[in-house]
Amino acid sequence: MTQLQKNRFILTIRCPDAMGIVAAVSGYLTGKNYFIDESSHFGDPITGMFFMRTVFTPTGISPARQDFADEFAAIADMFGMEWRLADTHIKHRVLIMVSKFDHCLNDLLYRHSTGALNMEVPAIVSNHMDLSGLADRHGIPFFHIPVSKDTKPEAEQKLLDVIEETQAGTIVLARYMQVLSDAICRKLQGRVINIHHSFLPSFKGAKPYHQAHERGVKLIGATAHYVTPDLDEGPIIEQIVERVDHTKTPDQLVAMGRDAEAIALSRALSYHLDDRVFLNGSKTVVFK
Repeated sequence: MTQLQKNRFILTIRCPDAMGIVAAVSGYLTGKNYFIDESSHFGDPITGMFFMRTVFTPTGISPARQDFADEFAAIADMFGMEWRLADTHIKHRVLIMVSKFDHCLNDLLYRHSTGALNMEVPAIVSNHMDLSGLADRHGIPFFHIPVSKDTKPEAEQKLLDVIEETQAGTIVLARYMQVLSDAICRKLQGRVINIHHSFLPSFKGAKPYHQAHERGVKLIGATAHYVTPDLDEGPIIEQIVERVDHTKTPDQLVAMGRDAEAIALSRALSYHLDDRVFLNGSKTVVFK
């Protein structure tokens, strides 16, 4: 064990559902003199999978990562667990990608500046130069990577290079208006969060709010989801809806939609950074 400043840790577990998991985990933690601050768990009767998130604070010596792994191995092996231990002192490194719309980027950078999101932003990547000034004002390196049909493979390699150089663990598409290739989606599986400018699965493609207006919808919204090779069909993390009526113009729907997009994306990213999101096949389990 290593003497560290007292800190909170988050233990996340995914495994086949079975009797005794909660008792085994809580018993182990209390036996090590770790105070359990909060704990959430869910057993999915359809997939047969179990998910658990436990936040704990050491009352004495904080655990060294390898020591914890060695000591927890017997329980993990018994239940076939995929598990992760996160130190809440360590901020996530989040790379943000954007095109020309600035509302989601503005919102994320504001929340970053106030400490509302547990993250560092080592870089902003864009296929346009429009928002370079915003990055400069926040003191964040800006990488301009133009994308065309002919240069897409080269552009995506440059993107991967930036991700590696900045050691970004999470990538956020804050209205980045380019489709990532299947190859890069697979390579970055579970690490890329996108905001879709509609309440999926309806009104995909261009001008969703105009489509919604033409259909006379009563609800509009925005969807934050993980990116997969299936366009706009990745596991959903968060959705925001707003009730509308016949008095709303398309421009008013766009304005309402911008607010919904910013809120949905920031919430989804917050859940992700706080280790509250578990992949469960084509869906997610989110402990709020």
